[in-house]
Amino acid sequence: MPSTARTLMNSDEFLIWCLDQEDRYELVEGVPFKMMTGDSTRHDRIIVNLIMELGQQLRGTKCHPTTADIAVKTRIRSIRRPDVTVTCDPPRSDIYDAATPKMVVEVLSPTNRGIAWQRKLEEYRNRDGLIYSLLVESDAPAAILLTRRPGTREWIATDIDGLDATLPLPEIRCTLPMSNLYAEIGFAA
Repeated sequence: MPSTARTLMNSDEFLIWCLDQEDRYELVEGVPFKMMTGDSTRHDRIIVNLIMELGQQLRGTKCHPTTADIAVKTRIRSIRRPDVTVTCDPPRSDIYDAATPKMVVEVLSPTNRGIAWQRKLEEYRNRDGLIYSLLVESDAPAAILLTRRPGTREWIATDIDGLDATLPLPEIRCTLPMSNLYAEIGFAA
């Protein structure tokens, strides 16, 4: 009788498996899931703006922003690929995940909303050493900044609205002006 049992991957096996894949995947409870592709130019512009702003402010420190190519382990059998991660890892060519992520950023759009966000955020909240989780809207100048209370597992949510607002990130010595995150993006009046 043939076996229908699926072999679940751990995070290290998954990262090695990804090296031979053309598409980008996340690992959820040991099962690879192909990530959505084809985000809008608005979504992409916000990510580029974030990386440029964070890169400029973090230059000269031990921390730096990364793209979704660098994974974040959230459980033994789960790996996520945030749109942007701030990590304080020393650069190495043979590492494919962030060992010490301090911040993860997800840019929201109409095509990536849903119940999966609750699960993803819960995984991020349980990641040791992570200080900030940032959800950035793509349809309006708005964001939700989740900040871990020092020395606890408690997170505080702060709504940031409008192009005149700023995102304070004192633990990584950055302040992100919303106007810079949404530079070159127009919104309907």
